[in-house]
Amino acid sequence: MAKDKACKTCKLIYYEASCPNCGKKEVSETFKGRVEIINPEKSILAKELKINKNGFYAIKL
Repeated sequence: MAKDKACKTCKLIYYEASCPNCGKKEVSETFKGRVEIINPEKSILAKELKINKNGFYAIKL
């Protein structure tokens, strides 16, 4: 089973070779906390974390 990776740039959690959100390959396999953003336009948390796309994001890398 593939291990979760979090992008060091945008904090998106993913399984692919490069980040589908920003395209970077710099990853962290150790992160704390995870949040799912469903509607970033209306989410206060998404605005605080500067997230503008749906998905699972790491809270702290």
